[in-house]
Amino acid sequence: MISVNKRAAAIVQQMLDDCEALGLRSRRLKNGSTVLDAGIDVPGSMEAGRLFARVSMGALGQVTFTQQSYGIGEDGFRLPSVAVTASLPHIACMASQYAGWAIKQGGYFAIGSGPARALYAGEDIYQKLGYRDRAEMAVLTMEGRELPGENVAAFVAEKCGVKPEQTTLLIAPTASLVGSIQIAARAAETGLHKLVELGFDVRKVTAAFGLCPLAPVASDDLRAIGRTNDAILYGSQVYFTVRADDEELAALVDRVPSAGSRDYGTPFHELFKRYNGDFFQIDRMLFSPAQVEINNLKSGRIFRAGHVNPSLLRTSMVEG
Repeated sequence: MISVNKRAAAIVQQMLDDCEALGLRSRRLKNGSTVLDAGIDVPGSMEAGRLFARVSMGALGQVTFTQQSYGIGEDGFRLPSVAVTASLPHIACMASQYAGWAIKQGGYFAIGSGPARALYAGEDIYQKLGYRDRAEMAVLTMEGRELPGENVAAFVAEKCGVKPEQTTLLIAPTASLVGSIQIAARAAETGLHKLVELGFDVRKVTAAFGLCPLAPVASDDLRAIGRTNDAILYGSQVYFTVRADDEELAALVDRVPSAGSRDYGTPFHELFKRYNGDFFQIDRMLFSPAQVEINNLKSGRIFRAGHVNPSLLRTSMVEG
């Protein structure tokens, strides 16, 4: 059985061994758990962000950097971008990478993703994936502003059925270099989750590729949430190979991109303010890649929908 926690642990060890060069800092808690700071009290780095994203995918994906051009002539601009490929996408992106675990302990809050989710398997989505990890160690990637303490580590260890000393928590704020990178690396994950929302069996997806502009680091987490979401909603492109019926794909492809949402077309920071900071009021169909391409291996047909929105990217990431 493929264990996303065991696979990720090898990358975590690499990060721990090279903390200084990567701009990271590790801390061993009294209960034996390890906390790896990737952007709260340290600067992080591009390489740290790449490795953080790979950890979140259970080491079932590759992450690289590139650059994309938008617009033409005087209106043209370039943005650094993150490219991701995933093997076994339903495991890499949905069972591991998806940010589906809200970590709440006392006054502490962070969003949990990564391999440890597949040990806990406390979300309904695992019933659709047919996968659950079995490992003696837990690796959780977190998005938050405060370093987790012993109570948080103990909570995660208990839910995952492992010892605290076998638990590693990696954390980066949204408004950090590592935060921007690991979110941009979620383009394919966002597309797969949209397919789940539309009732498609993502175990039919055999390979996934995602490309997303890297949001400039914002001055605070709220503005960073706006920029990183804009990067996904208005700039990300995904490509999937699947084995399915053409009729099934034709019926859903136009519903996958973000442009199909009633809330499309507004910078996310403004949209967030419109709904008084309540994520649950935002149309859940908005959380999607900008553009999708699906290659059906059964028929050879290609299904395309959506488009990149250079105007909104400029507003959010060049002029914002």
